[in-house]
Amino acid sequence: MNFILETIRLGIGNLRLHLLRSVLTSLGIILGVAAVIVMVSIGEGNKQSALRDIQALGATNVIIRSSQPPESSSMGGQERSFIASYGLLNQDFRRLEHYMTDAAYVVPLKEIGSEITYRSKRMSSQSFGTTPQLKKVANLRVERGRYLTPEDLERTSKVAVIGSEVARQFFRLRDPLGAEFRIDDRIFKVIGVLKPVGLAGGAGSALVGRDLNKDVHIPLSTARIEFGDVIQRRESGSFSGEEVQLAEIIITAPSTEMVINTAQRVRQLINVGHPDLNDVEMIVPWELLENVKKTQMVWNVVLISVAAISLLVGGIGIMNIMLASVQERTREIGIRRALGATRNHIVAQFLVETGTLSAVGGVVGIGLGVGVSVGLDDFLPWFLSLPFMRDFVETTVILETQITGWSIIASFLVAAFVGLGFGIYPAFVASRQDPIVALRHD
Repeated sequence: MNFILETIRLGIGNLRLHLLRSVLTSLGIILGVAAVIVMVSIGEGNKQSALRDIQALGATNVIIRSSQPPESSSMGGQERSFIASYGLLNQDFRRLEHYMTDAAYVVPLKEIGSEITYRSKRMSSQSFGTTPQLKKVANLRVERGRYLTPEDLERTSKVAVIGSEVARQFFRLRDPLGAEFRIDDRIFKVIGVLKPVGLAGGAGSALVGRDLNKDVHIPLSTARIEFGDVIQRRESGSFSGEEVQLAEIIITAPSTEMVINTAQRVRQLINVGHPDLNDVEMIVPWELLENVKKTQMVWNVVLISVAAISLLVGGIGIMNIMLASVQERTREIGIRRALGATRNHIVAQFLVETGTLSAVGGVVGIGLGVGVSVGLDDFLPWFLSLPFMRDFVETTVILETQITGWSIIASFLVAAFVGLGFGIYPAFVASRQDPIVALRHD
């Protein structure tokens, strides 16, 4: 025990004699450990953000959406007035309802109107006729009022539930509940306001194709009676229309284990009326969820490999400095050997020094990495808001970080092994010094 304590005391004492050199030597380890933690926290934060967006679409949902085929969109340059007919049909919905009896829900969405207005305020329409089940299927939460009910469908009520962004823009200074607004020239009464949906501007928003906070939902029966199947649009003096019976159909599988099987069956049923899915598209959030996890795993390996280069450089730095230290301390080694120190004693002393350098560097690196990871959430928005940065990058970039315990443990252990690994060779070089030659060294 005394030998071990004495060896540790000598090793740490030698490092303190050259404090600045010791700090600079461990700098590579410090930066390497910090880089690993920061890289992993950024990757994990982005993964969790993407997973939340995708899960918000419903992990057990299968989404079928009408998609305008290329031949329909190209007509705009040839004709001043046309009506493009494509997408999901009511009979597609009935077919799915009939055959997908094990599905928890089969919910249609019918797009209506081209514009919504309240007094002098206007917005492009994101209005849909739907059923009360959409609330559960799309994980919608009502902030004020209520959502659609079966009675609203039976009575073909002219009522609407609006998204948080519609409420913010139209009803800044008044209570939206009970207020009346227009979808095209039809008047609807607000019965509910939805809570903000985190998909706005995120990965989920790109998948949905719109900002869900601007949605307006009315009863499906009312939408069919009031608007029919043609959506009219007027732009720059030209008229165009789209005949789309249903914009989306959402099928909810009984469980996550059944999602893939449900998606395959839905694809077969939709192929009956839409060969090769030429005017519809399918989104399966569960598949996207799995793909995100696999992709992020690959990125974690890449990011950690890049950051590990810093640890490698730090290890080379330790070896270089320790080799130089062996040359400087040749006479000291000779004196210790002459006084009875064995080769194992010399090896132990040098390994204590390299181990201390790497361990202290690892601890400081952990502190630096955690600090940077936590500070990035607040620092990046402030930095991007600076005047000289606005011309170069998008100032609305959001970087989410999440520190993981395994990255801290793994980076410290790797740092310790790198330090010891690169310190072994200088230690053996020192132990093999001939005592007589070492004593003659100046």
